[in-house]
Amino acid sequence: MFMGASTKQGQDIALKSREIVRSLISDKIEHLSLEEQSIVERIVHSTADVEYAEICHISSDFVKCSIESIKNGKDILTDINMVRAGINKYSGEVKCFINHPETIKMAKKEGITRAAAAMEYAAENGFKGIVVIGNAPTALYKVIELFEKGIMDIESVIGVPVGFVGAAESKYALKSSQIPHIITKGPKGGTPVAVAAANSLIQLSKDNKRRKPDEI
Repeated sequence: MFMGASTKQGQDIALKSREIVRSLISDKIEHLSLEEQSIVERIVHSTADVEYAEICHISSDFVKCSIESIKNGKDILTDINMVRAGINKYSGEVKCFINHPETIKMAKKEGITRAAAAMEYAAENGFKGIVVIGNAPTALYKVIELFEKGIMDIESVIGVPVGFVGAAESKYALKSSQIPHIITKGPKGGTPVAVAAANSLIQLSKDNKRRKPDEI
């Protein structure tokens, strides 16, 4: 299966689309590793927006830490259920606590968003793995806070919240942290970007497993 395609026609379309994407952005991502290029290509393919080739920033440790987490079957935590629903083909658990009763209680008690409270709830209940945020800057700020306080055990963060209020600032805060990450600079981002990055990592982890030892 390639890029989610499960039929011959679907695979042909996906391959053609990937060829077009590469022809449009190859010069913009040539400085990236092959794995990083694959992630950015998938984001551009999923959004039909070549600007992502220029606004994606990937920390040097992001791919390694993320693939290791996936290989070990650690959890993936998302900010909203739409992101959770889009992440597929993962043998581990993909979790979202935004609608959990305890999250709702916590949000009301602390006067914070449910997305932020969901991160607190996850941390309090032993979360360890990759955090994927495509919509809520408040969740991203909370993740950074919990990590810096030593409360949340994070392998890496896909931090691509979309919007004009807090999104760019929260991503800059993540970029300035010690957390392995991928971000999109400015207000752009959202569910399709977050899902594309996560699914690309899952595919990369499978490809990595299939390689011969001397190819790694």
